[in-house]
Amino acid sequence: MFERFSHGYYLGEMYVQPRADAAAAIKRADHERVNEQLYADESGISRLDNPLVMKVGTKHFPVVGDDDVPAGTLALPETAVPDDLKLRLPGRSEVFLANAERARDLIRYTGWEGDTGDPAEYA
Repeated sequence: MFERFSHGYYLGEMYVQPRADAAAAIKRADHERVNEQLYADESGISRLDNPLVMKVGTKHFPVVGDDDVPAGTLALPETAVPDDLKLRLPGRSEVFLANAERARDLIRYTGWEGDTGDPAEYA
């Protein structure tokens, strides 16, 4: 789904669509698989509910898992859709996925404390 792009990011292409919910989300099974493959610590133990951090256009989003989102789709809050994407949604778009270190920094920087708890526990 994602390939190494740079030191801090993986690159993939996903169907991106707006949603009424306040949180960005992907299919829960996809979310857990990405967490396990990319964010697992060296002992193989990781929290599969850690938020992923994805960049679409010029904005970063903490992304949670949601069973109601179709597979291969990133659902963004309607109010947060970047201006450069508004005319292209819904549709396929390049999506950057922050690696574990970059995601941890972004979560701490923004102070995001979603359903998964303290950002200091991230990754």
